[in-house]
Amino acid sequence: MRIPYYPGCTLSTKAKGFDRAARDSFAALGIELAELKMWNCCGATFPLSRDNLLDLSGPVRNLAAAAAESDKLAVACSTCFNVLKRSNLVMRNDEEKRERINFFIEAEYAGTVEVLHLLEILRDQVGWENLSKAVKKPLTGLKVAPYYGCMFLRPPKEMGFDDHENPQILENYLRALGAEVAEYPHRAECCGNYIVAFDLDATKEMSYMILASTRRAGADLVVTSCPLCQFNLDRWQGDLTMKRGGFRPIPVLYDTQLLGIALGLDASAFDLDRHYVDPRPVLREKGLL
Repeated sequence: MRIPYYPGCTLSTKAKGFDRAARDSFAALGIELAELKMWNCCGATFPLSRDNLLDLSGPVRNLAAAAAESDKLAVACSTCFNVLKRSNLVMRNDEEKRERINFFIEAEYAGTVEVLHLLEILRDQVGWENLSKAVKKPLTGLKVAPYYGCMFLRPPKEMGFDDHENPQILENYLRALGAEVAEYPHRAECCGNYIVAFDLDATKEMSYMILASTRRAGADLVVTSCPLCQFNLDRWQGDLTMKRGGFRPIPVLYDTQLLGIALGLDASAFDLDRHYVDPRPVLREKGLL
């Protein structure tokens, strides 16, 4: 199976381990993630102004390029997924905006591509049972806290691939890999997101609430598919250790990194050493590295 793949900016720069693990893991499952030719930045946020159509031209250009190759587009980053999927719905459902945006980008795109997160592909096309059968190094004994964040599930009517109040896709994914799921109440709360750009203290506090909750649930590590969430949850743990008595750092991995490990791939290519909280000690302790 071959699916056009949108890596996005962060996976091509700061999160190369996320990207490499995605490509290698899906190749091991018989799926080629074929990088979309001439892709550009999705914009990182969906424009809040209904009249700001120029900001939709970037993501729609990617969608039009994907339509020239397939009726599907695979995305790993949950932020890119949010922007591309919501932009696609505008092109599918609003004729006036569709005409104006197509005029901007000199295209004839009508929202025909299905934007799929990698977890959706694993759930709906591979299947959890088949994924479990492909696992060569089960994550037995590893307790993982699934973290969704804001943009993966919301707004619910537009994202619509899982229950935004009680999502299960990450939980089922982790169980298919053989991991134990840590249940905690902060899995879909905001980590601080772009607030980090102008109020670092607020971001640290928001991240602390999530991380402390995962520790209380007995988690060994946290897993996410959002590079900004990964950064906020990972980056400030040194500061939190000094500020918050009793706080114990916890590694924050990308979902594809765990997938690659469970499939028995060479994890040295996944940039585990570039995380602020080194995940390798706990992975070695569990016999996974």
